[in-house]
Amino acid sequence: MASKQGPSGPYALLFVTMVLWGSAFSSSKSVVDHVPHTVAALMRFGGGAFALLLAVRVSGGRRRPEVAARHGWRAALAGVLGVFAYNAFFFWGLSLAPSLDAGILIPVMSPVLTSAFLLVVRRERASAARVAGLGTGLAGAVVFFLGTGGTSSGGGDSTRLAGDALFLLSAVCWAAYTLAGPRVLAGIEPLRATTYATCAGAVLLAVIAVPDLPKVRWGELPTGVWLNAAYLAVCAAAVANLLYYRGIAAVGPASASLMMFLVPVVNTVCATVFMGESFDRVQGAGALLLMAGAVLSLHTRRSTA
Repeated sequence: MASKQGPSGPYALLFVTMVLWGSAFSSSKSVVDHVPHTVAALMRFGGGAFALLLAVRVSGGRRRPEVAARHGWRAALAGVLGVFAYNAFFFWGLSLAPSLDAGILIPVMSPVLTSAFLLVVRRERASAARVAGLGTGLAGAVVFFLGTGGTSSGGGDSTRLAGDALFLLSAVCWAAYTLAGPRVLAGIEPLRATTYATCAGAVLLAVIAVPDLPKVRWGELPTGVWLNAAYLAVCAAAVANLLYYRGIAAVGPASASLMMFLVPVVNTVCATVFMGESFDRVQGAGALLLMAGAVLSLHTRRSTA
């Protein structure tokens, strides 16, 4: 399963991916503060689709073997789930709750949900420790949601709770997208697979953004919004998604999803330093339970591999 670069090669790519994604939560929040959430999602992945199409062109895509239609459609359908549905929920949630919540719930719950699915379908072995880890993670999510009422940042209590619920739906979408990765990559290189998925998702994001586009005063947007949008499109969308698919191809969906545990660390630093966000002690306890459950699942997976 290791790449020719050695076992550390794919994980180095995934590490860079997680740093880009970790910083993207607060960057996305800064864009959502100035434009409707549907437009913010389109700016990120519309720009990301353009960057990937350019990359395919520059890499000599026309000289590469033709991709079978079924492989292209499979990648596009994955984009409906991992780009369109994920980001529709994610950016909607950002309009209601702090980016700090997203950076805790999504990257920690995604691997927990991925692992739970693999156990249910018996693609991985169940053990008492694994089940305990998943249970601890789910308990942490419950505690985190209960603590939503204890903070005022990001809007009213019910508003923040609704945003966190949307982040949880994003985590479900991302877990499914990760599980679909190996099938999507069968018969198609990661760059093209990522491009097809991103373009398909961007088209659907454009459809739901159309009613909100006239509401944006484009000429009055601060320079910082454009800089964040460019960063999100090129780095957090195009580059990060490509590296993630390469990581899945090398180490598989389970191990790739576990790298998501790095995201909360990066996100917490960015959200507190740049956005001034915070959560209370109850949410902090929930976050610790989430991480403990995730670490336990990781340890038992490797010990039984």
